[in-house]
Amino acid sequence: MSEFHKGLVWLRRDLRCSDNATLAQALASCAEVYPVFVFDTTILDALPRDDRRVAFIHASVNELAETFAQAGGGLIVRHGDPAVEIPALAQALGVQAVFAGRDYEPDAIARDRAVARSLEDANIAFETLKDQVIFDRNEILTAQGEPYSVFTPYSRAWLKQVSAGDLAPHGRESDLKRLARLPQGEGEIPSMQALGFDVPPSRRIAIAAGESGARQLLEDFLPRMSQYHERRDFPAVRGPSYLSVHLRFGTVSIRTLAREAHAAMQRGGDAANGAKTWLSELIWREFYFMILHHHPHVVGNAFKPAYDAIEWASGKTADANFQAWCEGRTGYPLVDAAMRQINQTGYMHNRLRMVVASFLVKDLGIDWRRGEAYFARQLNDFDLAANNGGWQWAASTGCDAQPYFRIFNPVTQSEKFDPQGRFIRKYVPELADLPDKAIHAPWRADALTLTEANVALGREYPQPLVAHDVARKETLARYAVVKAPGVSG
Repeated sequence: MSEFHKGLVWLRRDLRCSDNATLAQALASCAEVYPVFVFDTTILDALPRDDRRVAFIHASVNELAETFAQAGGGLIVRHGDPAVEIPALAQALGVQAVFAGRDYEPDAIARDRAVARSLEDANIAFETLKDQVIFDRNEILTAQGEPYSVFTPYSRAWLKQVSAGDLAPHGRESDLKRLARLPQGEGEIPSMQALGFDVPPSRRIAIAAGESGARQLLEDFLPRMSQYHERRDFPAVRGPSYLSVHLRFGTVSIRTLAREAHAAMQRGGDAANGAKTWLSELIWREFYFMILHHHPHVVGNAFKPAYDAIEWASGKTADANFQAWCEGRTGYPLVDAAMRQINQTGYMHNRLRMVVASFLVKDLGIDWRRGEAYFARQLNDFDLAANNGGWQWAASTGCDAQPYFRIFNPVTQSEKFDPQGRFIRKYVPELADLPDKAIHAPWRADALTLTEANVALGREYPQPLVAHDVARKETLARYAVVKAPGVSG
């Protein structure tokens, strides 16, 4: 017997029908379930009108609505402030409970508290469920009952604790019969224009949206997973899964991905190494969610408070250097290629995210928060926890961060991970005719080599903004004055 007659499931970062823990719980608890998605104006109003992520979400919502319709139900769509829309809709539908996937970002937590208060006033239950992670909040703790602040022991504990039950899919297709028919006048999805956005095809994410898009990418990746550990660091090679944007918006379940990796590890053989490395990346994602949950001060501040005392470069030169970094005009080809990739596509290869972050913070001496904010605007797969964690790792201000005295050399990174310059040539075409040896550091090339490649430094391509060796020494001095606990070097 159902606990509630009517329920409402508020879909957010879980834009899928299959293996959706929140939807499954609502269907199991209610005789009838109304799914709803809100185009959140508190988020959308701050975005540029051609934000490609909105087009991805819009397409995914449309596909999800079709899936629900085929099952005999439908999707209610609203455009507004969820703190107003959800309580109002719940009362209008006469539901007894609202279900939503648990979120870990401070603003989202505050929003959910406001919704919960309004629902409580109307005598409507509000339940949040774990869905976007395998383990959350206090499920992975040290022997002393404290949250981990170092990844490796956290990862070991995660792997030791995970079971088949943790990775099992949620819900059954037959449960969809409990989806309620759409009320009169519901079911229309606002157009992109009605939402206030105009995203031309050239600006849209170059991968298919929705569950079907995620399924296509996963099927493409699984045969390549065995080589992931060997190929993932080379931006010109098809090494990653490219599923991050689908994981971000929940068009694929984290359980589905972790289950595939875990199963390959259990089978052993050549495929196990690639699977182990890929699963480790998924665990990093959970680690950063856990850090955000236990240490919300990382939003806007260093995880290690002592590092908030660092004096970052400021003034006109720093501003000009930051703008050059944003536009891919630093004079370091790999950095510039990576920045042009993110500007043109909304995607950046993971190795390159570390390279450009290190360059901004430790070559240009610019506050990591400026780079974090730029990535937040540009990345298709932007996720607060992972973006913040990655930037603080690169800046050596975060938990388990790269030691401040280890500084990426953008030239040696280029020579190692793009040896033939294939990636550079794609995004920095003005250097395309340089030989492999010269393309990583054009300023070192002789005049004849530059002339033959039609490269005039300072005209077709900029001179380096800084000399890496000099910048490295300045960074060591900048960090050395900060006496953070446990830091030496």
